[in-house]
Amino acid sequence: MRTAHIAWSRHGGEPGMLLLHGFSDSGACWDPVLPGLTAYAGAVTLDARGHGSSGLPDGPTGTAANAADAALVLDALGAGPLVVIGHSMGALAAAALAAARPDLVRALVLEDPPGPHHTLAADGMPSWLAELQALDLAERIAKGRADNPGWPDAEFEPWAVSKGEFDPRFYDLPYETGPSLVDSLAGAACPTLLLYGEVARGGLLAPSDADDCADAAGGPFRAERVAHAGHCVRRDAPAAFLAAIARFLQHGVTQDLAG
Repeated sequence: MRTAHIAWSRHGGEPGMLLLHGFSDSGACWDPVLPGLTAYAGAVTLDARGHGSSGLPDGPTGTAANAADAALVLDALGAGPLVVIGHSMGALAAAALAAARPDLVRALVLEDPPGPHHTLAADGMPSWLAELQALDLAERIAKGRADNPGWPDAEFEPWAVSKGEFDPRFYDLPYETGPSLVDSLAGAACPTLLLYGEVARGGLLAPSDADDCADAAGGPFRAERVAHAGHCVRRDAPAAFLAAIARFLQHGVTQDLAG
């Protein structure tokens, strides 16, 4: 479905969750963990500007724009407050949404966002993404398997498809960094779970960064470092990812999530 320039999909029953993907991914990249998440409530996935099937409006890209797009979709659906789960770029947008529109966000799950003071500068197409876009789908899948042998098999096709869908014109538009993670957390009063991996495996956060987030948080906050995971916790350690979310939801954070 589409709201303005944003493509989005509903999964399961009445929406209780919103899932925001990371840079160069798409909403479909949540598909492998959707069965575990929709056991609690229906979910909405959307494609960020220039990702998946979403267009690129004339306005700027960036955290504030992604948060505003998410609010646009939820307002159109009449949904909220929801548990908002975001990965990386999507985690920044999720936190910004919670600060700007607390009526839409019941709780936050942030999967390895950029560092607490980082705001995701966009200086041009990264070489790794340009190289992936030069390959066909089968070649991208093969490269994904070679580079990430520990991922579940279901991850490779949506990951590879999303890399081909990313619109390079993203870099022709103004980029507004928007609020940093700590600024957004300071303005968000809802319960927050931060899941992060190991820097040695490609994770973006060190334990000291998680401490900075905890100090800044304006609401109940917990952080879990997932062993043997890197930047994408749910791909590297899907069972640990889903178990951490289950604990978060079951400890009174969202008593009536499905209702």
